[in-house]
Amino acid sequence: MQLNRLFFALWPDEAARSASREAARQLQLRLQPGGYLSSPERYHLTLLFLGDQVRPEHEQAALRAAEGLRAAPFELCLDQAGSFRNKSVPWWLGPRQPPEALTQLHERLREAMARAQVPVERMRFVPHLTIARDARRVLPPTPVTPIRWAVQDFVLIRSRLDRQPLEYEILGRWPLTGAAATAPPSSPPPQLDLGF
Repeated sequence: MQLNRLFFALWPDEAARSASREAARQLQLRLQPGGYLSSPERYHLTLLFLGDQVRPEHEQAALRAAEGLRAAPFELCLDQAGSFRNKSVPWWLGPRQPPEALTQLHERLREAMARAQVPVERMRFVPHLTIARDARRVLPPTPVTPIRWAVQDFVLIRSRLDRQPLEYEILGRWPLTGAAATAPPSSPPPQLDLGF
């Protein structure tokens, strides 16, 4: 089957992208992780991974299903860095406490794909924005100066692995226009500012 890697994601606005790039640069300068920094043009936060070989009919069904999804816009605060322990040891930025609206968006997308009979990869949702790969060491949870990101929409992306360097092609973009949650907002956790 032909390679067709697709995923739903949040695509940062220029302010969030620029602040994330600066946080990555500061982490690199202070902690010397080795490896290489991710290209800011490819920064994203994956909401739902559909797979590496998505059939054309499933791609079309995913696009149609996303059209009917309703969720409220929200603010995302990237306030810590960390890494995964997989082979490429990626370093990332993410929220210490993901907002409920983000979790709901992920769940609604998963439910919409199930209704549309679009297969998705089964993996735990850990919201993060990858800033570096092939680090020489694991980064424990590290507070960073909060990056506030006003999330207004979500996208479906095709990973163009046939191009070097790899490119992302946005196949669809949908605004978040649903009603806000009725629960009172929770107080943000105290922030530790390390000066970057």
